[in-house]
Amino acid sequence: MTPNSNSLHESSTAPSSSSGAAAEAVVPIIRSPLLEEFRNNKNKKFGLRDIIHHVVEFSGDQHGSRFIQQKLETASSDDKQFVFDEILPNCLQLMTDVFGNYVIQKLFEHGNQAQKTVLAKHMEGHILSLSLQMYGCRVVQKALEYVLTDQQAVLIRELDGCVLKCVKDQNGNHVVQKAIERVPAQHIQFIIDTFYGQVYHLATHPYGCRVIQRMFEHCPEDQTIYLLEELHRSTSQLVQDQYGNYVIQHILEHGKPKDKALIISKVRGHTLQLSKHKFASNVVEKCVAYGCQEDRQALIEEVLMTRPDGSYPLMSMMKDQYANYVVQKMLDVVDGNQRDLLVAKIKPHLQGLKKYTYGKHLISSK
Repeated sequence: MTPNSNSLHESSTAPSSSSGAAAEAVVPIIRSPLLEEFRNNKNKKFGLRDIIHHVVEFSGDQHGSRFIQQKLETASSDDKQFVFDEILPNCLQLMTDVFGNYVIQKLFEHGNQAQKTVLAKHMEGHILSLSLQMYGCRVVQKALEYVLTDQQAVLIRELDGCVLKCVKDQNGNHVVQKAIERVPAQHIQFIIDTFYGQVYHLATHPYGCRVIQRMFEHCPEDQTIYLLEELHRSTSQLVQDQYGNYVIQHILEHGKPKDKALIISKVRGHTLQLSKHKFASNVVEKCVAYGCQEDRQALIEEVLMTRPDGSYPLMSMMKDQYANYVVQKMLDVVDGNQRDLLVAKIKPHLQGLKKYTYGKHLISSK
């Protein structure tokens, strides 16, 4: 009996257990003779035309899916059309399938604009559920890359009211990131509006911190100015947070000079303490690397400042598991008199540093 090739995963039955034990039986997958031949006959060269009426079944199979994906990259318009026609009635099911989702993604990449529009139309009303699903979220991202602006706006608007839910979801956050990257600013204002009063909360979230970074990277200044102000109010806490430090680093790398200066002003006066902190030390490194010359000089002067007992912060930083990287960064980026001064302060301690695992990094980098 040939199973109905229009259903994604063919029906199968588990053998009954005569012992009555609760042991799980392995459920055999029933494949059509064509798919069996495809999987087992490596000598026969298959083309897309050879799997007419079996496209959905092949899409739900690991090897069949890969075959269709490869063929779609170079397929004729006619071949793409018959694949598309067979896929369409089952497209929603395939979008959330472990193998089928890749075929849908290829249709968004290599189909014509009319096909992309129709595929995306079938997704309407399902964007939230797709965005929260492991494979569906990839299809939504691909759709946002390849459909026209009007349709982008329609699709993403379905997340209105559920933006924070998506941001905090392991799958949904990728869809929000993609929307921020690819959809024109005016169509995602509702996403930005959701972030007001939530910046600290999101910046300290494992997925939210990525979304906040994308927002500052891609959205125009007039859309993010108040959110950036909100971020600055929390800088001192964020630099020490396991996720928040990435957002601060991002501003130091890609932000405007005034925003970099504002962050560095919160670090100054606390360079030693923050350099010894597991997460904040990364921020101090970025301050040294991306600050203006004046700010960089101030940070270095701070760690070279002699205390009443004759010691200076740099001494303990050289031996610290995190702060030694800050010292290395200082050596990497400064030149001239300041570098000479740093080296002069480090040299007397080189012998002593050999005892410390972390000091050895510094010896090799000097």
